[in-house]
Amino acid sequence: MASRPEVIAPPEIFYDDSEARKYTSSSRIVQIQATLSERALELLALPDDDIPKLLLDIGCGSGLSGETLTENGHHWIGLDISASMLNVALEREVEGDLLLGDMGQGLGVRPGVIDGAISISAVQWLCNADKSSHNPRLRLKAFFTSLYKCLSNGARAVFQVYPENIDQRELILNAAMHAGFAGGIVVDFPHSSKRRKEFLVLTCGQRSVNSSVAKGKNEDGESCSDEDSEDEENQTVCISDRHRPRKKLKKNNKSGKGKEWILRKKEQMRRRGNAVPQDSKYTGRKRKDRF
Repeated sequence: MASRPEVIAPPEIFYDDSEARKYTSSSRIVQIQATLSERALELLALPDDDIPKLLLDIGCGSGLSGETLTENGHHWIGLDISASMLNVALEREVEGDLLLGDMGQGLGVRPGVIDGAISISAVQWLCNADKSSHNPRLRLKAFFTSLYKCLSNGARAVFQVYPENIDQRELILNAAMHAGFAGGIVVDFPHSSKRRKEFLVLTCGQRSVNSSVAKGKNEDGESCSDEDSEDEENQTVCISDRHRPRKKLKKNNKSGKGKEWILRKKEQMRRRGNAVPQDSKYTGRKRKDRF
């Protein structure tokens, strides 16, 4: 079995000029990318109103998945860390706008302007620490937090992922939930070792409360029943009502800091020879709020 690319080298090194051209010229990979992109677009559940949407393709590579978005009439922005992959995309004259960047450092996209996001086989790269300064938890947090901000209310994000183990799956899912998303994992062909595919389907905003996670597909291409996902590893994660966590209010513990405490402190300051204002009936009295 071939080694997973993310354990061989960082993406910007693994996908050099040679590997980028080899990847894009493979008819098998082109077909797989098209199939996965179509499925991701289906799970996005965009409204059927014939209005082109602005979508984000995270880890767009040479633009193979972006071509599917273009064919379906949408505009898209592609982000990738590999300059070689983006150069191949420019040579292929893809329709989307391309950005060179590290998703683990945040997306840097204007808040609330993206109608949906997809990613094909990219998010699991964040689970690896390619540098001594890399912390997978912090990088996933930066990614999902920035993604939540740039999506419009009720928009979905669909990521096709292949985590190495259950711990990586939980790490990715927990980071998404803590960022405020609702959603879960959809598994297609759960009983096939070769065709099995996992999609992380997320929804942001207040509309996520009433949304539901789609069901995976079985070998016949039909939606799986609940009985098809009985075991723990294949189970579709139920939707959870999670929004952006509220900041914890700092508790102001003012016990013991009334007028007597102030007078005692002022007396101590006088003993040290410091200039202290004279005591009066206003000492320790709370001021009225101003308009």
